[in-house]
Amino acid sequence: MAAGYTLGMEPSGAERLVVAVKGTFTLPARGEEPTLAEEQVPLTDDDKFTGEPGLSAVTAECDWAPRKPRCDILLNGSAYAPGGKPAQRVQVGIKVGNWQKVFMVVGDRVWRGGPVPRAGTPEPFEVMPISYDRAFGGVDNFHPDPAQHRTYLPNPVGRGYHRLLEPYLVDNTPLPNTEEGNAPVTTPNGDYRPMSFGAIGRNFLARYPLAGTYDQNWQDNVFPFLPADFNPAYFQAAPDDQRVDSIVGGEPVILLNLTPDGRRDFKLPVVDMPIVFVQRAGGREEKTATIDTVTVEPDVGRFTLLWRASLPLKRNIFETKQVVAGRMSRAYWRAVDTGKTYYPSLGQLVSRPPLRPEQIE
Repeated sequence: MAAGYTLGMEPSGAERLVVAVKGTFTLPARGEEPTLAEEQVPLTDDDKFTGEPGLSAVTAECDWAPRKPRCDILLNGSAYAPGGKPAQRVQVGIKVGNWQKVFMVVGDRVWRGGPVPRAGTPEPFEVMPISYDRAFGGVDNFHPDPAQHRTYLPNPVGRGYHRLLEPYLVDNTPLPNTEEGNAPVTTPNGDYRPMSFGAIGRNFLARYPLAGTYDQNWQDNVFPFLPADFNPAYFQAAPDDQRVDSIVGGEPVILLNLTPDGRRDFKLPVVDMPIVFVQRAGGREEKTATIDTVTVEPDVGRFTLLWRASLPLKRNIFETKQVVAGRMSRAYWRAVDTGKTYYPSLGQLVSRPPLRPEQIE
């Protein structure tokens, strides 16, 4: 698995040593169990997008959040028409444990202008990508006067939103490809929930207010620390309806029309993930890392689990000499305690330059 550490800061200014471990697993066929993938996805150092950053959907968010109060469940993928037969509408869904989310994916269609704009007939599809790029929202920048432009703040990167309904501004512009099953998109200026399974952007209405207040008082008296009204929920990449209190492993997962076979079900793996902080002054402290991000990617046949743990720092990050992720053998810890070099196999020992006997464990 991929593992690393960073320095995290609380709004109070207190610092923490944050450790993240990402494990990549194969998406199993029905009746099989997931296995650790040969190719492990590295930790993500910055946000990734489908297009221009901030103006398109997020495909992967930076893994270095100091902490997440709850667990994000994310999915990047596509809708598949049942049996491979083209369909105008397909219901998609994911269930993890007791949590689930379901909505409709609709074929490409456009607004038909008129005194009252209406949605055109959807085109049948076999496979349709799902993202916030294709959910209701976006920027109404169709009017020649920029002062008339508006943004749908719940989803600034979507499609289908119009504040002004003149036919020449609306006619033949695209509708979203996703919508709630009980709230279909019927008017360009409606108030609809954007439907997707991916991460919401940091500029979405549900998220950016959580970052707190950055006014003149903050600049003069608080910078470079976080403002007092910063909400740790800002670090949640998933929308509110895709957060759960905890994921521990072993939860059953069901995917509906998100794979070519129509349904996939399996259980999340159960992995013991201790994180041991070895102090430079002697001694060590063990924490149990918790899963705070589940990302399913059916189109590439994998999913990832992200574990996170942290340790409050008294002075600075250098007071910790070493961080060990995962369950290690007694021989390993004996080597750490005695200052010797640990070799997990004879092959690794013989491939090293000759060492003095007292250096070997």
